[in-house]
Amino acid sequence: MRRHFTFNRLAALSLGLMFSASVLASEESQLVDSINAYRSQAQPCNAQASQELPPLTSDTRLVLPANGFGDLQSALAQAAYPMVNVQAINLSGPRDSQAAMKAVRESFCKVVLDPQFVDIGVSHSGQDWRIVLARPLLTSRLGDAQTEGQNILALINSARNQPRQCGTQAFAAAGPLTWNATLGTAANTHSRDMANNNYFDHKDQTGGTPGDRAELAGYIAQQIGENIAAGLDTPRKVVDGWLASPGHCANIMNPQFRELGAAYAVDPKSDAGIYWTAMFGTQ
Repeated sequence: MRRHFTFNRLAALSLGLMFSASVLASEESQLVDSINAYRSQAQPCNAQASQELPPLTSDTRLVLPANGFGDLQSALAQAAYPMVNVQAINLSGPRDSQAAMKAVRESFCKVVLDPQFVDIGVSHSGQDWRIVLARPLLTSRLGDAQTEGQNILALINSARNQPRQCGTQAFAAAGPLTWNATLGTAANTHSRDMANNNYFDHKDQTGGTPGDRAELAGYIAQQIGENIAAGLDTPRKVVDGWLASPGHCANIMNPQFRELGAAYAVDPKSDAGIYWTAMFGTQ
């Protein structure tokens, strides 16, 4: 055994280096996981409550040197990341991902709870951390609002077809939802309102709720639910994001819902560029 160990000393050294690298990577991935868990529930931030948000997607192009303070746009251009909006959080002092998350919650809640951001990259060196959040250019060529709304329906029905864990809740497979044009109209109205008025909320700017919007559209409901998303440019990304978020996932798997309408709207002047609404209902 001793000869074997001595003979493989270089290999063991390499494994030690690999292990150290994996520890660093795990600290970074733990911080991403902590940020996504934080986003998945409504949080108090600057005297306001955030919305439940889908998780950010890790993108290696956003992993920039932890001690670098150069121009972000130039760095991302070199990394071939076609960003629209980007923001970096630079921390100095946290010894691990838990301490870094505490600093993020205390000083940067508004950044990590901004619904326009969809991608994230985290790096750290010693006690220096760099968290880069970004939204890429919309590259998908989408059909009209109703066509893509029905694509949302198909993806949701596929998800309902099998048992699923939504956070701490376990759901059995549920029956398919059917398309409801009235809910589709209400969803389209809310997506367009969010896009044109540059906000992201289940309450509209008059204080109207999903139930109010459904009723105004002519849908008399026993039960109403609503999922919203922003910044994502395909139905697949939208539904995958909802399934990874416990509250949104629970709406998708709720067996009491029978119908759905969904739509998106785009406004280049808005922060997120594109906004999605899915309305679940039972009459």
